[in-house]
Amino acid sequence: MTDVEISVSVFDSGIATFTWQGAVSPDSLMRALGAAAEDALQNRGLRRLEVSVPADDVGARRAVLRAGFRMEGIRRQAIERSDGLYGDVCLFARLASDQTYGPHGFSGVMNSALPKKRLIAHVLFRDEIGRVLLCETQFKADWELPGGIVEPYETPRQGAIREVTEELGIELPVGRLLVVDWMPPYLGWDDAIEMIFDGGRIGEDDLAAWSLQPTEIKRVALVDLDTAAGLVTPLAHRRLVLAASLGPDEMAYTEDGRTP
Repeated sequence: MTDVEISVSVFDSGIATFTWQGAVSPDSLMRALGAAAEDALQNRGLRRLEVSVPADDVGARRAVLRAGFRMEGIRRQAIERSDGLYGDVCLFARLASDQTYGPHGFSGVMNSALPKKRLIAHVLFRDEIGRVLLCETQFKADWELPGGIVEPYETPRQGAIREVTEELGIELPVGRLLVVDWMPPYLGWDDAIEMIFDGGRIGEDDLAAWSLQPTEIKRVALVDLDTAAGLVTPLAHRRLVLAASLGPDEMAYTEDGRTP
């Protein structure tokens, strides 16, 4: 039994929202939500249950997770707080098809709420005199190495290969890992991890045979490291110089392009 009353609003599509009034203990809320969810999904035939919780209510957020609800997103500045300012609201949901109990259920719930980082995979191609291949993109002022954001369930190396194929229109070899770098927040992006792989040797003749992705890549060029300093961000240039200096059996870990 629980001393928390859960209000259920049901929609025709098999979706219901759960709400409650007043301050309640996290343990009581967890038990009440769990019992209400079991009844709604098993006895009432609903397929999706939703709960919205103020982001600063840490106890309620934990209770909702412990009741098997998975975090799906954040509604920014969606609720007026007692101080007159606006706060974020976290949206949680539990589906009839969700695995809620046991190790897999616990992991699925926690996976929905724990931090996630972007993973970026780029490839360093060089010619015989040490120039590096850079891409001028359609959507940013600074140039960059070929590559991009790794998709969910894709390995970093697979992501690098896919991105190079999409951007340059040809399959090129992707070799060993050269640099792993932590990137701080930048231009509205959260922090991220970047991996730079060795793409081996190419030449001017190779560039002429490529078919560039027109919606992403304006042009590509082989440039020396001094010229690259005027095309890429300072962070990217620090990584380029380091990657180009590594020996055949060396790999580097950096933070903001610097060795910690």
